[in-house]
Formats: sequence, C-alpha cells, structure tokens
Amino acid sequence: MSEARVQEPSTPSRSRRASLAVLSSGLLMTIIDGNIVTVAMPAIQSDLGFSAPGLAWVVNAYLIAFGGLLLLAGRLGDLVGRKRMFVSGLAVFTAASVLCGVATDQGLLIAARAVQGVGGAMTSAVVLGMLVALFPEPREQARAIAVFSAVGAAGGALGTFLGGALTETLTWHWIFLINLPVGVVALVAAVRVLPADRGTGLAGGADYPGAALVTGALMLTVYTIVGSAEHGTPATLALAALSLALFAAFTVRQHHAARPLLRLRVFRSRALTGANAVQILMIAGMYGFQYIGALYFQRVLGYGELQTGFAFLPAPVAIGVLMVGLSARLIGRFGPYRSLLAGLVLITAGLALLGRLPAEGSYLVDVLPAMLLLGAGFAAAMPAVTGLAMSGAREEDAGLASGLFNTTQVVGGSLGLAVLTTLAAGRTEDLLADGGQTVAATADGYRLAFWVATGIAAAGLALAAALLRPGRGTTAAVGAVGREQEPEHREPTTA
Repeated sequence: MSEARVQEPSTPSRSRRASLAVLSSGLLMTIIDGNIVTVAMPAIQSDLGFSAPGLAWVVNAYLIAFGGLLLLAGRLGDLVGRKRMFVSGLAVFTAASVLCGVATDQGLLIAARAVQGVGGAMTSAVVLGMLVALFPEPREQARAIAVFSAVGAAGGALGTFLGGALTETLTWHWIFLINLPVGVVALVAAVRVLPADRGTGLAGGADYPGAALVTGALMLTVYTIVGSAEHGTPATLALAALSLALFAAFTVRQHHAARPLLRLRVFRSRALTGANAVQILMIAGMYGFQYIGALYFQRVLGYGELQTGFAFLPAPVAIGVLMVGLSARLIGRFGPYRSLLAGLVLITAGLALLGRLPAEGSYLVDVLPAMLLLGAGFAAAMPAVTGLAMSGAREEDAGLASGLFNTTQVVGGSLGLAVLTTLAAGRTEDLLADGGQTVAATADGYRLAFWVATGIAAAGLALAAALLRPGRGTTAAVGAVGREQEPEHREPTTA
C-alpha cells in the first residue's frame, strides 16, 4: 500500500513556519468557537426564547457533530489528501458561522451549529498529521507541537474573553460573525501556503459500513455524555450500552473488512493507546476547571461576563509563554515521559488548591496561584502527550491518529463536564434543601467538583506512570510519525 506523501524533506523552513501558522489558525478558530458561546448563552436564551433544556443544544449540536466525525474525517484525510480535507473544513466552518450569526430562530441556530461541528471536525482531524509530517526532525517537531498546543490552550480562554466582550459591546450574533473575515483569510492562506499532498485514494480504505458504525457510535457516545443529566440513569445506561454495541460491531467489521477504515494495528502501539487514555483523564480535569471556574467567578464572586474573561487570561498567557519558551527544551532534555509526569503533578496540585475555594474567596489569593499551577502543568503535559500519541502511528495513518487524538479530547472534555457539573449541582441542591445559603451552597458544590477533578487528574498521572515508561513499547523522545527513537523497542507494524 502506498504511503500518503504530505511533505518533502527539502521544503524550506520559512514555508514550514508559514504552514504551522495556518494550521494553528485553523485550530484556533475551532477551539475559540467551542468556548465562545458559553458566556453568551444567557443572551441567546433571552433573544430566541430557548427553554433551559433547549438552550443546551446550542452547545450539544456542535459537540456531537464535532466529536462524532473526527475519526472519520481523519481517516478520509489520509485517503483524499489532508490539505484538501483541511481547506474544505475551513470553508464549511466559515459558511456555517455566518448562518449562526444571522439566525433568528432556534432551529436555524441549532442546525447551523451542527454544520459548524462538521467543518470543525474536518479541519481539526488532520492538523496533527500534517504537522508531524512537516516537522519530522525530533527537536523541530517538539517545538512545532509546543506552539500548536499553546495556540489550542490559549484558544479556550480567548473564546471565553471574546464571548464576553462581543456580547457586552455588540450582540451575541457577533461571536459567530467574527469568524467570517478570519475564516476567509485562513482559507486563502491555506490554499497558498500549505504543501500539496496526495492521499492513498478512497480505494485504500473506503469502508462505508465501518464509517457509518464508528460515526454513529461516537455521536451516540457524546450525546449520551452531554445529555446524561437530562436523560436520567436508566436511559443513560441504555444509551451507553448501545454505544458499546456499535463500537463492538465496528471492531468486528474492521477485523474482517478487505479495506478497513481503521487499521486496528494502530492500537498495538502502547504510546498511541496509552497517551490517548491519559489525555481523556487530563482533559476531563482541565475542562472542569475552565467551566466550573467560570461559574465560580460569576455565581460566587459576582463577576460579569467581561470580568470573567479577564480573570482567565493569566492561564493562557502562562501556557503560551511556557509552551513556546520551555516545553520543547524540557522534552528535549528529559523526554516526553518525564515531562508528562511533571505536568500532571502540577495539574493535580492546582486542582487540589481549587478544592478549597471559599464562598468569600479572593482572586489573587485563592484562584490565581492554582491557575498558574494549572497553566504550567498543561504547558508541560500537553506537548508531551501529543508527541507520544503521534509517535505511535505510521505516516499513512497520521490523519487517523490525529483524528483519534482530537476525538479523545472531545470525549474527555464532555465526560469531565457531565460528571463535574452533575456532582456540583447535586451537592448544591442538597445543601439548599437543608436550608443552606445560596452562595455558600454553590461554592461547596464547586469545591466537590474540583476535588473529584483532582482525583481524575491523579488517575491520569498513575496511568501515565504505568503505561508510558520508556522501554515498555513507548518512544523515548518525540520523533517522526511511525518511527521509534530506540530501535530495540520497535513495535510490530503488521496488522
């Protein structure tokens, strides 16, 4: 089977840096849009008359389409060309953003958000595969992944900030319309700057029944997680069982298909499988900080939307500075395994500090130290876990590995959000039923959520220590896709 050629080694470094900028801008758009809507939700509800359950679909429609299609989009990028998939995704995402911005009724907004999710999946799924092909040399790759990860991390907080600023100064419509000029510029730049590639062709893996099974399974999984509070326990368990059945059917299909959509051999890599499992737990804890933290600022400390956005800024600043300035050097000197463990220790410590947030807390004393610990931990851990995951895949499977990595991010974030918000709400309701004061009860619920998030992050730390130690089928350093850095630990590459 021929390999997908994404980048020739002779590509000038200036062109590769320009490509990195374009790929990062595409990621930034999708990350910002996944968060920008959160602060604007009350304004959207008031303007369009959403009920509380209906309002959740403004977020859920995006997440379900995005999370459900990442794996398929990544594999199709390997087959039809990753640049083609990336550019098409930008076009779909930008057009859907305009539809969101001009929406005047609930149905159009929800439908447009789902299409946004499709475009976001097409764009995001192939980015890492293109990145590691553009930067095959280990040190360059580590620096590129650090920059890429910093952009993604900054996008989360920037989305919260922009959501508050645009909603307060203009209207909620502009949180979507702002994507039009950004998307057009990114689209033109992508066409001109990104190197041409040649996929293996649809005949190399056009398993349509398998595609339907895995897409349905992933969409149902995300739907089950994000709607767990609304469904109730019996329905949630039934949906989870159906999701597992679809995944089992997909696995059987891939084992017997002549041209499987997903080569099951990729899961033989301990680096790829272990890194994705660790990422689910790490993102679950970090996403809890972002969402629960925003609620703490507004409902306990009494911050407005714009003030909440400013309060989050130290985290992405710390992440950006440390990722770009130190992460690559840290990985180059100590390896991704030790860097990942150090980052997870800092993340666990930061979440533990948040577990003691008082009802009458001080931002500088109670929140900022924890936020800086989380920023430093994420800056160390995210590039390391990204490099480990991508080092475990062959070049022709890079788009698939990239889609899988992004899928576990969505699953981890959705799972953390569902679990932590449900626990916080349940604790608060119990205290209010016992006669507690609203602010104190709310703060207590958030403290419980942060303690659970601490346990989740600690579990990720334990899993990383057990699965990703060098010499146990993982790479000792971040390197090219599909190439182990220590030949004596090279894994089997046949299905």
